[in-house]
Amino acid sequence: MATLSVGEPQEMEVDRRGESEESGDDETKRKSLNGEVDSLQAPSTVPEESPVDMDTITLDPDEEDVDLVHCRIGKIEGLEVLRKAKTISLRQNLIKHIENLDSLVSLRELDLYDNQIRKLENLQALTELEQLDVSFNLLRKIEGLECLTKIKKLFLLHNKITSIANLDQLTSLQMLELGSNRIRVIENLDSLTTLESLFLGTNKITRLQNLDGLHSLTVLSIQSNRITKLEGMQNLGNLRELYLSHNGIEVIEGLENNMNDNQIDNWADLDELKNAKGLETVYLERNPLQKDPQYRRKIMLALPSVRQIDATFIRF
Repeated sequence: MATLSVGEPQEMEVDRRGESEESGDDETKRKSLNGEVDSLQAPSTVPEESPVDMDTITLDPDEEDVDLVHCRIGKIEGLEVLRKAKTISLRQNLIKHIENLDSLVSLRELDLYDNQIRKLENLQALTELEQLDVSFNLLRKIEGLECLTKIKKLFLLHNKITSIANLDQLTSLQMLELGSNRIRVIENLDSLTTLESLFLGTNKITRLQNLDGLHSLTVLSIQSNRITKLEGMQNLGNLRELYLSHNGIEVIEGLENNMNDNQIDNWADLDELKNAKGLETVYLERNPLQKDPQYRRKIMLALPSVRQIDATFIRF
């Protein structure tokens, strides 16, 4: 069923079958819905730590999944021996620059979560990369990703990014995480026709716009922004989960194309909307529920604030 969340942020994974929270060594390190991280899972880099040289770390040339988490690495170097590596995790280190990766042409996943990186650069050799995580760094711009045409999941959570840009070539992208940045405008997403999940929580966005081309989008999280009106979602026919809590929305409307023509067949599913006290219009036509002879009456009982059901106003 379609899920609409307008209340308190929830701790959940977008898809427990593996569609989200895949960064790093387990699936519990990211709260993708609102761009916030649990205090028990916050980045653990200690500022006073001094970096170590890579030549003090033993690398196995035959290893495909390389784990270099929290090793106090200060510089990426000496990875040339890892020609068989499919995944490399360098999270929670002291890395300042992305460099010396040209030999890792078979790499599928690169995790640089929680470092001190200021710029996305030197990634052009990683043409087979499918997942990149540079969350919890010091990025101000999205750049240097043009050659990553096979990338499916991009995590840039909790940086200092001010605008959405330079994603045109990422036509295979399925998940984009930009929570906890400084973004003000939703823009430059038209080419991302395969995008299924978009996370923009905890930014400075004031308007829902420029979403028309995202026909494959099933999950949209825009919690903790400055949205006052629901709009611009009429072409998101595949949207199943929408998260809007901690905004300035007063009336829920404009979801006519997103709540009908689904497979809702259980009246208990309407409990998802009970916390939406200002909900005045609901479209559930062409769902199995509509076949119930008491269809309109049951909606009125379940959602007392509703004044319009499908295209017809309620008469009192």
